[in-house]
Amino acid sequence: MSAAASGHGPHVYLVAGEESGDRLGAALIRALRRERPDIRFSAVGGTHMAEEGVPSLFPLGELAIIGFAAIVKSLPAILRRINEAADAVVAAKPDLLVIIDSPEFTHRVARKVRARAPQIPIVDYVCPSVWAWRSGRARAMRAYVDRVLALLPFEPEAMDRLGGPPTVFVGHPLSEQVRQLRPEGGPASRLEGSPLVLAMPGSRSGEVRRMADVFGVALAQLAAKCGPFEVVVPTVERLEATVREAVARWPVPARLVTRPDEKYAAFRRARAALAKSGTSTLELALAGVPMVTGYKVAGLEAVVARLLIKVPSVILANLVLGRNVVPEFLQADCTAEKLSAALAPLLSDTPQRRAQVEAFGQLDGIMKIGRGSPSERAAAVVLATIPGI
Repeated sequence: MSAAASGHGPHVYLVAGEESGDRLGAALIRALRRERPDIRFSAVGGTHMAEEGVPSLFPLGELAIIGFAAIVKSLPAILRRINEAADAVVAAKPDLLVIIDSPEFTHRVARKVRARAPQIPIVDYVCPSVWAWRSGRARAMRAYVDRVLALLPFEPEAMDRLGGPPTVFVGHPLSEQVRQLRPEGGPASRLEGSPLVLAMPGSRSGEVRRMADVFGVALAQLAAKCGPFEVVVPTVERLEATVREAVARWPVPARLVTRPDEKYAAFRRARAALAKSGTSTLELALAGVPMVTGYKVAGLEAVVARLLIKVPSVILANLVLGRNVVPEFLQADCTAEKLSAALAPLLSDTPQRRAQVEAFGQLDGIMKIGRGSPSERAAAVVLATIPGI
C-alpha cells in the first residue's frame, strides 16, 4: 500500500542533475506543499532544494558537465552517482519519482529504478530535446517514464509524433519573471536615453572562454560604427571570476552584474543584446530585447552536432515562435564582423528591430504567460500521477 493510500502524506523523490533542475525542483516543492501540506520529499538536488528543507543525497557539482569530452572524462564518477541515486530511490519506496532535466544522468537513474521497482510512477520534468536530435529517445522513454512535463509549447506535439510518453505543457519558469524583465514604458522606452547593450557569452565556464573574445571584438566594432554605449554582462557568482577575466581583455569597458535586481534593471533598460544561443535567448525574447546570437563548439562536437541536429534553428526563441526571427551565427559564421553588422540596426528604430519586437509580443499567448504559474501546473500533474490521491 502506498503512503498516500495508508493515511500518511505522499512521499516524492526528486532527482536533478544541475542547478537549473535544482531551481525547478525547489519551485515544485513549494507548489506541492501548497496543495498538500503533509507531503514529504527526498532528493538529489542542490542549494535551492536544501533551502526548502530537502537536503541532497550528494553534491551536484561533479555532475554539472558539458561536452562529449567532459562526459567521457567524468564517466566513472557519474556512473557511481547514478547507481547511488537509484539505490536510494528504491530503498526509500517513494510514491513517485520526479526526474528533472539532465537526461544523461536522470534518465539512467530512472531506468534502473523502473527495472528494480516498477511500481514507482516516474515523471520527467523538462522534456529532452528529442525534437532536435536523437529522436529515438522519445519512444525509448515509454519504458521508464509515465508522464513528461514540458517547458516549451511545441513539445507535447513533438513527443506524440515521435511515439513518446504522454506530455503536458506546464510552462517555462522564465514566464514568471516577465514583469521584472520588461520596462514600465513598453518596448519604445528602450530607445530613450543612452544605449545599453547586454553581452551574454554563456552560462558555463567553457562557453564563456570560447565565446568571450569574439563577443568583445564584435562590441568594439559596433562602437566604432554606432558610437558609444554601455555594456552590461549578467552572470552568476560561481562564474564571476571566469567572466571577469575574459571581459578584462575586451577593447570596450563592460560592467558585470551578479545580483538578480541588477540583472533585471539591465534587462529593463537594454536596447539590444549579443548572446550565446541557449535559454538566454528565450529570456531576452520574453523581456522584449532585440538580439543577435552566436555559438561555437569544439571541432568534434561540431561534426557530431551537424550529423544529429534536425531543427531549422538552434535559437530557443526562434523555435518557440516557429520562425527564424533572431539572427544566428554558428561555427565559422560566428565572426566579430558578422555579429557587429547584424547588431548595428538593432540600436535604432529600424525594420530589423521592429520585426523582432513585434514577434516577441506574441510570446505571452504562446507561452501561457499570466495564466497560472508553471510550478503550479506541474504540481497538479504530479499529484494526479501519485497512486491513491
